[in-house]
Amino acid sequence: MHPTLGTVERIWRYPVKSTGGEALERVDVEARGLVGDRLYAVRDAEGRFGSGKNTRRFRRMPGLLRLRSRYPDGSDVPQLLAPDGVPVPDATAYLRAYLGRDDVELARERAVSHFDQLPVSVLTTATLDWVRAAVPGVPVDERRFRPNLLVRTPPGTRPFVEDDWFGRTASVGDGARLHFERSSERCAMTNEAQQDLPHSPLVLRAIARGHAMRLDALATVARPGRVRVGDALVLA
Repeated sequence: MHPTLGTVERIWRYPVKSTGGEALERVDVEARGLVGDRLYAVRDAEGRFGSGKNTRRFRRMPGLLRLRSRYPDGSDVPQLLAPDGVPVPDATAYLRAYLGRDDVELARERAVSHFDQLPVSVLTTATLDWVRAAVPGVPVDERRFRPNLLVRTPPGTRPFVEDDWFGRTASVGDGARLHFERSSERCAMTNEAQQDLPHSPLVLRAIARGHAMRLDALATVARPGRVRVGDALVLA
């Protein structure tokens, strides 16, 4: 009998990289990841993508997390929402004014991936509860860590149980299979303010002390399928 790791409590998709995302009841999963996830990004004139950090591919653009993105029904082009939740009529024009840069645009993924690392991030409630306990008084939910799937684990599950999954494959939903590879190395983005979550340097500090800056399970898609809230995540 294959062990059940937990059940899908929430599904998150982020149509525009580094902005707040949308919670879904169901989603199709393809080889690239969740359909439409991080398919768009804020790109500057050098071809670097808006992010919470500076690297060869990414450029730090403070304030993006205060925005949200979603796909309107029937559209494969995302809608950008201002910090007050109101949709903006022209995403590129709004981003240029909001960021104070005239060299940015909303761009669809081409040859260079928008993903920081691997396409699917899974986080357990056991690990999330540990973070909450480590930073009492700081509002914490999964949005700080931007997972695609938040999995509710059985009572008594130890934090960072995701580490036990690396190198293994799990089935979830209608036919989908995820192969777990490693965890994400966290950066200052976990501390940043977004919507109703305030800025706090304590979050990243706690993860650094408790788990060497690493948190979640990153996976590749071994087989496409469909995932719904309430589906079991089961080791194959």
